[in-house]
Amino acid sequence: VLTPPPEVAAEEGLTVEDARKLLKAAQVEGVKLRLREMEKTWISYSEFVRVCSESCSDLENGILVARSLDESGTVVVLGNLVLLKPEQVLKAIGGLIPLPATNPSDPRRRELQEMEKQKAAIDQKARALVRRELWGGLVFLVLQTAGFMRLTFWELTWDVMEPICFYLTSIYFMASYAFFLRTSKEPSFQGFYQSRLVAKQKQLVKLYNFDVKRYGELQKVCCPHSSSLEQIQAITSFDQAGKTC
Repeated sequence: VLTPPPEVAAEEGLTVEDARKLLKAAQVEGVKLRLREMEKTWISYSEFVRVCSESCSDLENGILVARSLDESGTVVVLGNLVLLKPEQVLKAIGGLIPLPATNPSDPRRRELQEMEKQKAAIDQKARALVRRELWGGLVFLVLQTAGFMRLTFWELTWDVMEPICFYLTSIYFMASYAFFLRTSKEPSFQGFYQSRLVAKQKQLVKLYNFDVKRYGELQKVCCPHSSSLEQIQAITSFDQAGKTC
């Protein structure tokens, strides 16, 4: 047999103080939702108070909600500016305050220095190869344009060359679309350069038997905030994508 609820709880009901707490919680959650939908990282304090006031009944409640969000750490108020994404503070502080590093006499540091020299040589050669490819592409486009001009004004006419140019443009568009599907990058000169650079780095890493995994481990131990970690992750992710495809 189910026991009925206590009569005392039924008699008490919802007090005015509880209703105020629920209203304030709803207002705070509404403000949080609006702030998360904003694409900006920094806004002025006046704009922050205005957003809080729009979700509340008046300006006074908006100021109270703004103060509550600041005290709870949902936002960070710095003078006249408000940081809407406090999670970026940890990343910024981590870059300014290095973590305890290994002993300078640790043999892993010497190993890392040797591998960094190899990595620098690989990166330099990869950039040279990619630039050679880009210059080759420029020469190809110049010769192609000159050949089309020759065919248009001497051997053939524009009536013949117009559909040829149209289909060639369509082929270039499909190639750009395939590049986007393959690399998930914008089909631009910068995107093509970065993609080819990672591909060349991958080839040279295999050619010189460079241990990418070991290099990443040494970077995490000795230089946890080094920018080389991002490059290693890019090469590794590119390698995994190539195996998947």
